[in-house]
Amino acid sequence: MDIFTSMKVSSSALTAQRIRMNLISSNLANIETIKTKEGEPYRRKELVVSSTPPEREFKSILDRKFADAVKEVKVMGYINDPRDFILKYEPHNPNADENGYVKYPNINIIEELTNLSMVSRNYESNISVISTTKKLALITLEIGK
Repeated sequence: MDIFTSMKVSSSALTAQRIRMNLISSNLANIETIKTKEGEPYRRKELVVSSTPPEREFKSILDRKFADAVKEVKVMGYINDPRDFILKYEPHNPNADENGYVKYPNINIIEELTNLSMVSRNYESNISVISTTKKLALITLEIGK
């Protein structure tokens, strides 16, 4: 794998993690939103990603050998979490149903904070890969002097 492919793979992962972090932030910001414009509580969002082979300008024997092993991260979009809403008994709330229950978003703050921590670590890992790749490129250039 060449230096540019390594950077491209890591940068695609950085983009995916940034989008995932934005979705988690949106989930946390809407943890108490009981009415959206659709008339129901905010529904938790999850990112959908896939892996695709990176586009290459130059092919070498090594690249062909490892073509199926190296993949970029591609953001496909997001899906709404299908889990049921959380019901809380609040008979005095104007949004309560006939039984006194109010539907709240299907967001678990612990799950979201755990996901945020994993995203942060993944982001740091990919920054480290890019940094190491840059160092290797500079060392390679020094050999040529």
